[in-house]
Amino acid sequence: MITAICPGSYDPVTNGHVDVITRAAGIFDRVVVGVVGSPVHKQPMFTIDERVAFLRYAVGKLDNVEIDVFRELVVEFAHKWQAKAIVKGLRVISDFEWEFQMNQLNRHLAPDVETVYVMASTSVSFVSSSGVKEIATFGGDISGLVPDPVAKRFKELFPAGRPGTPENPGD
Repeated sequence: MITAICPGSYDPVTNGHVDVITRAAGIFDRVVVGVVGSPVHKQPMFTIDERVAFLRYAVGKLDNVEIDVFRELVVEFAHKWQAKAIVKGLRVISDFEWEFQMNQLNRHLAPDVETVYVMASTSVSFVSSSGVKEIATFGGDISGLVPDPVAKRFKELFPAGRPGTPENPGD
């Protein structure tokens, strides 16, 4: 049985993430979606429980996919699950530049874990969590970009015509 992990902050999960996870599930025997508990480079908009719940809704029908939270190095998470691969989605060249650096660092730490890149499907190649957050913050329509529960939660946080942040809706 070959296991792969799909790590990310999933803040929030987008249909692009779902595309990559679904395709990874078609390649590997088991896929563990690893949700970073405390991302180093950003403060998540959604709690860890919300992010996990959104993912359960989005990929829960995939029999060979599990979801877990991690707070260690991604290669340590891979070893915990005895994963042979880290699956990463690529949309644009800048994604590759960042992921190439991460691949080299991960390879240094764990040469037994391979990184596999999945090119985003054309229909979701433009979707990013940050782009979705930007649109939703200003009351824009994000349906079709994210799973339904994510779109619903954004509507609760940012009613149409009330741009801003959840903490300060008037900004």
